Amino acid sequence: MSTLLHIGDVVCAIIEREERFLIARRSSGRHLAHKWEFPGGKVEPGESEVEALRRELLEELGVTVEMIERLTPVEHRYPDRSLRLIAFRCKIIEGAPQAGEHEELRWIGIDEARDYDFPEADIPILAEYRLKRASSQGEEQNRVKRG
Repeated sequence: MSTLLHIGDVVCAIIEREERFLIARRSSGRHLAHKWEFPGGKVEPGESEVEALRRELLEELGVTVEMIERLTPVEHRYPDRSLRLIAFRCKIIEGAPQAGEHEELRWIGIDEARDYDFPEADIPILAEYRLKRASSQGEEQNRVKRG
């Protein structure tokens, strides 16, 4: 009988640029290799979620970000491990993303997300993000009509 490893809190970023967001493809030899994900990593002891995400994005992508909004955390169990995934909408304030430890990076629109193979834990985050985008676009259209 195998024991389930609990990774703990993992933070990730939906980095927005215009109407697109950044996804990263996991490298060979890593858990969930070749799947597309939101960049991020583990929260270390003594770090806040925001501090961890800023550190991870600077280390992984070479960028500094500003947080826009925290999304609903997702508790997920894979066959061999569990985690709590906490996503933040962000925008880059300094630097240009470099693939680093990832195979590649892509900027995609929300409607393109279904064409990419994301880890199971990311699916509820994509769903919430899609709803928020639809809601904010609806609000923008109403402002234009009133204006």
